[in-house]
Amino acid sequence: MENWAKPLRRVVIVGGGAAGWMSAGALSAVLKPPYEIRLVESDEIGIIGVGEATIPPIRMFNGLAKIDEAEFLKATQGTFKLGIEFVNWGRQGERYFHGFGGVGREALWPVDFSQYWLRLRALGRALPLDAYVISNMAAKANRFMLPRPDMKGSPLEALGYAYHFDAGLYARHLRKLSEARGVRRTEGKVVRVLLNEEAGPTEGHVRAVQMESGELVEGDLFLDCSGFYGLLIDKALHTGYEDWSHWLPCDRAVAVPSESTAPLLPYTRSTAHRAGWQWRIPLQHRVGNGHVYSSAHVSDDEAAGTLLKHLDGKPLADPRIIKFRTGMREQAWRRNVVAIGMSAGFVEPLESTALHLIQMGVAKLIEAFPHAGFDAVEIAEYNRQSRERYEYVRDFIVLHYHLNQRDDSEFWQACAAMAIPEKLRWRMDLYASSGRLADVNGDLFREPSWLEVMEGQNLRPRGWLALAELQGVEETAAYFKGVSETIAACVAVLPEHAEFVRRYCSSPGSR
Repeated sequence: MENWAKPLRRVVIVGGGAAGWMSAGALSAVLKPPYEIRLVESDEIGIIGVGEATIPPIRMFNGLAKIDEAEFLKATQGTFKLGIEFVNWGRQGERYFHGFGGVGREALWPVDFSQYWLRLRALGRALPLDAYVISNMAAKANRFMLPRPDMKGSPLEALGYAYHFDAGLYARHLRKLSEARGVRRTEGKVVRVLLNEEAGPTEGHVRAVQMESGELVEGDLFLDCSGFYGLLIDKALHTGYEDWSHWLPCDRAVAVPSESTAPLLPYTRSTAHRAGWQWRIPLQHRVGNGHVYSSAHVSDDEAAGTLLKHLDGKPLADPRIIKFRTGMREQAWRRNVVAIGMSAGFVEPLESTALHLIQMGVAKLIEAFPHAGFDAVEIAEYNRQSRERYEYVRDFIVLHYHLNQRDDSEFWQACAAMAIPEKLRWRMDLYASSGRLADVNGDLFREPSWLEVMEGQNLRPRGWLALAELQGVEETAAYFKGVSETIAACVAVLPEHAEFVRRYCSSPGSR
C-alpha cells in the first residue's frame, strides 16, 4: 500500500505548441514542489498552429491557469467570438448562426422555450430563432461587450463568448507564464524513447526520452503532446487508432493568413464549398483562413485555388497543406503516458473544439492525478471519459455534414446518404418527432446548440410537446415579443466590436 500511494514527482511533457504549453500552464498552476515539470520541444519541428477559434469553456481553462484575460488577448492579437456563421451548409445560398449561450429565456412554463417557438412559428407568430438569441443578434450587429453579472435578469448578465487568437502566440504566452512558475524547457529533438524493462508493475512504462544531444530526460509521468506523430502513445507504446473517416471524409486542410479587413467581426465564418468548407477567423492583425476538404474529391491545387479565390484580403503567405486522419486513440492514457491534443485524437475544426479537447484532457488528468502506482481503475475511467468526449464532439460535427440538402456534388450527396452513429440518429429522430432536444449529461454541446444547427440546416419537427399548448397563443406571442424587444434594446447599447477591442485589449502593431 505504501508503494502504491507513493507520489510521483517528475512530469515530462514531450512537445510544445498549444497542447504542450496548455498542459504546462495548467499543471504548473496546480502542482507545487516537490513536483517537477519539464517540457521538451524542438524549434526545428514546426507546429500546425491554425487553431485560432475557441468556444466558451476556454475561459474556465484560462482561469485554472491563472491567465489575465486582457493581457492574454493583447499578447495573442486576440478578438472576441460570439459564435459561428454557417454559409451554404443546408442548401446553397442559405446561412444560419450557431451562437453561444441560451435561446430565449429560462422557461417560465412547463416545457422548453423552443417548444413554444415551434408552435408560434407554425401559426406564423414567431420571429426567426436568431431574434431570441442575444449572441446572434449582437454578432449580426457587429457589437460586443463583456457580460454584466450585476444586471440581474438582463440578457447581458451572462453573455456567452469565446476568443479568436493566434495559437502560436498563445503557446508563447503560456510558456512565459509556465517558466515563471518553474517549468523547465529543454530545446532539442527526441531521438529515442526508453522503456522500463525490469519485471514489475511498471514494466513497459516510459522511463526516459533521449535527446539528440545525448541527454536523458527521465520522468514518472509523460504527456505526449507530439501531435499526429504520437511519439510516445503510438511509436513507443503502439496504441491503436480508431479511424472515423467513414463519417468525416475530409482529410486535408490548406491554410493561409490574409490582411485584415473591416469590419472586425465578432464571429467565425464557415462557408461550405464543393468538397469541404472554408474557415474565416478575424484577429487584430490579420485574418486566419483555411479550406478543409476531401482529397478523394478535390486536388490540393484546386482546394488551394478555392481558398485563395474566396479571401476578402490580400494573402500574407503561401498556402500550406495539412494532412490529417479523423479519429481517436483506443486509449488516451496507457501505462504512464497520457496523450493530449492531436496525439490523443482529432476531430476537424468545424466547431472550434481542438483547444477544448486539449483543455479537457489536461483538466481530467488533474482531477485524476495519479500516484506512482498508476491505478488501472483510474486509468480506465479517464479513458472512458475521453472516449465519451470525443464521440460527443464527433457526432455533433457529423450532424452538420449529414444534414445537408445539397445536390451539386458527389461529396455532399454521399454525406447526406451515409449511415451515421446510432446516438446521433436517436437525437435527430427525437427532434424530428416532437422538437425534443436530448439532454445528455457530459455533452459539450448543450440543447441550444443542437437546436440552432438542426433548425439552421432545415430539420423540421412534425410537431411539439402537448404541454406547449397549455398557454394561450396571445399570451405566448406577447411574451416572445417582450423577449425579442429586450434583446434588441440590449444590442443597441453595445459598443462596436472593434472599438471594444481597441479600448480593452488592443495589441501594439495591430491595425
